[in-house]
Amino acid sequence: MTDQSFSTLNRLTIAFFGRRNAGKSRLMNAVTAQDVSIVSDVKGTTTDPVKKTMELLPLGPVTVIDTPGIDDEGDLGALRVQKTLRVLQTCDIAVLVVDSTLGFSAADTQLESLLSEKRIPYVIAFTKSDLLDAVPDSHDNCVYVSAASALNVGLLKERISALRPSGSERFFVRDLIHPGDFVVLVIPIDSSAPKGRLILPQQLAIRDILEAGAVPLCCGVDNLLPTISALAKPPALVITDSQAFAAVSAALPAGQPLTSFSILMARMKGFLNQAVRGAFALDSLQDGDTVLVSEGCTHHRQCEDIGTVKLPAWCRSHTKRSLLFEFTSGGGFPDDVSRFALIIHCGACMLNDNEVRRRMELCAAFGTPVTNYGTAIAHMNGILSRSLEPLRFAQTQEVL
Repeated sequence: MTDQSFSTLNRLTIAFFGRRNAGKSRLMNAVTAQDVSIVSDVKGTTTDPVKKTMELLPLGPVTVIDTPGIDDEGDLGALRVQKTLRVLQTCDIAVLVVDSTLGFSAADTQLESLLSEKRIPYVIAFTKSDLLDAVPDSHDNCVYVSAASALNVGLLKERISALRPSGSERFFVRDLIHPGDFVVLVIPIDSSAPKGRLILPQQLAIRDILEAGAVPLCCGVDNLLPTISALAKPPALVITDSQAFAAVSAALPAGQPLTSFSILMARMKGFLNQAVRGAFALDSLQDGDTVLVSEGCTHHRQCEDIGTVKLPAWCRSHTKRSLLFEFTSGGGFPDDVSRFALIIHCGACMLNDNEVRRRMELCAAFGTPVTNYGTAIAHMNGILSRSLEPLRFAQTQEVL
């Protein structure tokens, strides 16, 4: 399990924004106590977002991001500004860095408006305060700091920590099982499986099951029935890779609780209700409709890739329609989704909550149905109700 795997899912993302030469990089280095970003007096030294995953007390695990100046100029500068604005879509907490010797500018005001518009909690850090004749008192969400003298760096960290988003803890599967339960995880190892590792939802499931005091058992599709037969009691739950939904459902007794990693991930990310409604939009697709298949990661695509090969084939077979497909991956997602009849999204395990929320709200604003891989596959195999049944007992959210 890599540190990067958890950087977007279990870590808060803290981003530093501001004008060129406002002191963003130097301040981020001071806050992290590491030389993360290159520092110089030359405007535009930071040309791409610089990311660092680390433990930052008192917050714990975080990803910190230094961004190019929002006031960059020229054609190349415009591209850098676009990358900075892209970071706005994903950060959980923002630090608006303002040069205290120059004061607020129009660019700073624009940034503050964007942060408010996107509902991103933020603190304003007035840098280079050691150069002022007198340092004003820090108040509300404003802190006067100096990276050079470490003035109020500790206070800034406290203010950042206070902005941690609140809300009840969401689990992957822990709240659906009990201590001592057996949970069988069906993990196909085929040409589309990543080399030498488990994907993040599978890792999360194993850890969550152990946290619940239950017992995770991993097997392939061919070993599913022998694994269950060897148990002293039936498993409390079977979780399968969505690609094996049909085979696993057919092999299990009708009363055996069954769901998929992808469906559990949609629940954890908070868009399962929307995904269930979107799955039924498959039944009303027409010839010539365009379906967008969107993945949050950028893995190397195999010949039997689920997003670009299997899902389009299954959709055409299910609908009996001549459908068109487009694809996005990683941070790419269109700002206008009105021309799509349906969006089929991955489980979004590599996207943080803000980015997932933004995408789902965008689809809702345009009235574009959106579902995810596991929910769509379950619906097309006629087992969506079965795959949702174990989740009806969740204490954290209503499924339907």
